[in-house]
Amino acid sequence: MRTTFTFHTAGQLIFGRDAVDQLGEIAQRLSASRIFLVTDTHLVRAGILERVQSPLASAKAAVDVFDGGLPEPPLSLAADCVARARAFGAQAVLGLGGGSNMDLAKITATVLAHGGSPRDYIGDDQIKGPILPLICVPTTAGTGSEVSGASVLTDTERAMKVGILSNYLRPRVAVVDPLLTVSCPPKVTADSGIDALTHAIEAYTAVDNEVFPLPAGERTIYQGRHPLGDMLAERAIQLVGAHLRQAVANGKDLAARDGMALGATLAGMAFSNVGVAVVHALEYPLGGATHCSHGAGNGLLLPFVMRFNLPARVSRFARIAELLGENISGLSEQAAAERAISAVERLKSDIGIPARLRDLGVTYDQINLFAEKAFAVKRILRVNPRPVTVRDLESILESAY
Repeated sequence: MRTTFTFHTAGQLIFGRDAVDQLGEIAQRLSASRIFLVTDTHLVRAGILERVQSPLASAKAAVDVFDGGLPEPPLSLAADCVARARAFGAQAVLGLGGGSNMDLAKITATVLAHGGSPRDYIGDDQIKGPILPLICVPTTAGTGSEVSGASVLTDTERAMKVGILSNYLRPRVAVVDPLLTVSCPPKVTADSGIDALTHAIEAYTAVDNEVFPLPAGERTIYQGRHPLGDMLAERAIQLVGAHLRQAVANGKDLAARDGMALGATLAGMAFSNVGVAVVHALEYPLGGATHCSHGAGNGLLLPFVMRFNLPARVSRFARIAELLGENISGLSEQAAAERAISAVERLKSDIGIPARLRDLGVTYDQINLFAEKAFAVKRILRVNPRPVTVRDLESILESAY
């Protein structure tokens, strides 16, 4: 029986409006005069790249910009990114953007340090030592990748997202500047925000740390629910519940942007230690097949997985309802727990997350394949508070269809 828990996050977190002004000082502290910056063309056009480059230029750092980042980046793109960074002679890597760009930066810093190809590091704990110094600067409030030990890429040959998990992947410095999220479009704000909520809820309702079912001889960065994760997840749920609708409705509301940026980072701290579970396992094949955003897939699936997990986490779900602003006064614990699911369903609807799998173009005959692929993702299924079979996964997908 496990009686201890551990906690890891980014080496340093710098949070607040105009935090990016410190990037030049950060580069100097890392002794990095050649910085490989991973981003995408949308952020170049939005002027955000320029906002990040300016303090680096002031510090006289040479910057090579790779703006080929894509949503759910394929392994082949990661290999291209590595080759470019190696040719530049990068001394540090900076990931600027949503989770996909930061994940691309993570695997680039890994392969530069240890060689091989991105595919060599798929799975749990396959990175043998520190990676190249990594700075992550999120432009969305959702993935928590700026503090996490995960990089998610797409194996196009298998039409499946794949995860690389290691505490060595956690950035040396995370710079979270809510002002960088102001230009984020409503759909991206919604998708990334519901992703943050999914992270917090899966962490808050995970299997208990004391009984985490890790097979002998296996290692993982996830460890099940513990008090520090609970504290972070509770605050994250509260912040997302209070601010996500407004951030989607009015992207220039800075209080909403501040709240979402903090909520997403706290959720990232929680899930990247505790773990994520069935929602994410099911989203991997769903996203791989439909190319929906990770957040949209998670948000669609979340209430259906909550329904499955409800019997194992009634008191926790009742607390989630309260954290989301539901009035549970006078309700039984079971009735209050049900309110958590309906609150998430309403939030989904209000911000435009697809309601059903068929809305993403999924056909009924894909359900079995999705369930079988998800069942293979044991590293996160073991985090779920209820053990699952392939048939359980099919049933959840059928309910979501």
